[in-house]
Amino acid sequence: MFDFIPEIPLASWVDWIVDWITSTFSFIFNPIRNQFGDFMSWSASQLASVPPIIIIIIVAVAAFFLTNRKFGLATFSIVGLLVIYNQGLWEELMFTFTLVLIASVLSVIVGVPIGILMSKSKLAETILLPVLDFMQTMPAFVYLIPAVAFFSIGMVPGVFASLIFATPPTVRFTNLGIRQVPKELVEASEAFGSTGTQRLFKLELPMAKGTIMAGINQTVMLSLSMVVIASMIGAPGLGRPVLSALQRAQAGPGFVAGISIVILAIIMDRFTQNLNKSK
Repeated sequence: MFDFIPEIPLASWVDWIVDWITSTFSFIFNPIRNQFGDFMSWSASQLASVPPIIIIIIVAVAAFFLTNRKFGLATFSIVGLLVIYNQGLWEELMFTFTLVLIASVLSVIVGVPIGILMSKSKLAETILLPVLDFMQTMPAFVYLIPAVAFFSIGMVPGVFASLIFATPPTVRFTNLGIRQVPKELVEASEAFGSTGTQRLFKLELPMAKGTIMAGINQTVMLSLSMVVIASMIGAPGLGRPVLSALQRAQAGPGFVAGISIVILAIIMDRFTQNLNKSK
């Protein structure tokens, strides 16, 4: 019907842009891939070298006190982590935890300041909201393409893809939380002569803590959801046995690795939720 309209070479344009970015900024990408990748591998290896019983005890004690001395989460953590260890997936668990932790921390470091900027500037919110919509609606697999182009394969592109995919909730919830601070309190703080920085750190961020922590919780869960996808580009962890089981049509090993991811997800979800509730 529209054959008279010439085809727009969109794919070629994107290829050209990616190639240009890769070659132009290789002096940035290469050190990140090498140094940061080595750091993540070293961190995961160090965690894996710690006796599992010590990590299980630490997690259980932290869960016990984080939940106001209730045994539910602590008991689940002990049983769940013992199951993972029993199935021979402890090292994979440590690599997955390292990837999720680093991706989540980077997402928070990037997302909170952007959310603050959006809450303070209507122009910034107008510009960034479509970008966040794009980041959240784009299929997660698509992020693997620039990740591999920029950082080759391994944990670094996995973190990069997770960072893009998981940052929007922190940005949105930070923006929402600060905007929901009662105007009466803001006006009162202004009347007492507080500066913008003082209002932000002593009023707005403390008042918005619950909402921001809810966004961080979603960021952690989205980072964890990228584990299996990141394994497709060489990221180690629990995603690898899932991918291997899928390729070989082995239901048993895939189920065990999947349950391990679920256990880790529940523990991290409950931890971040209770951090939000803690005073």
